[in-house]
Amino acid sequence: MAYSASGLSRLAGSSNFNLWSYVTTDAIAAVNSAGYFNDAANMLAVRDVIIVADTNVPTTNFVTVLSNTGSVVDVSDGTAIAETDGD
Repeated sequence: MAYSASGLSRLAGSSNFNLWSYVTTDAIAAVNSAGYFNDAANMLAVRDVIIVADTNVPTTNFVTVLSNTGSVVDVSDGTAIAETDGD
């Protein structure tokens, strides 16, 4: 799959930091590939945090924007949020 603008929502932020939510059926391995968020380059800034929810698996990860040249966006590999229930 590819980036879908309808899946990206700004949750909170200021002039120096934004928190985003991104809902997709893509696995984190696709989402964290350099260039995946290129179509959102005009919105994403370095150090922004994106909560990525994969509705296909389901899994949730935190990624940060590592670089943005204005046309090429690269995000971190992702930190998984544990979704277990031991009771």
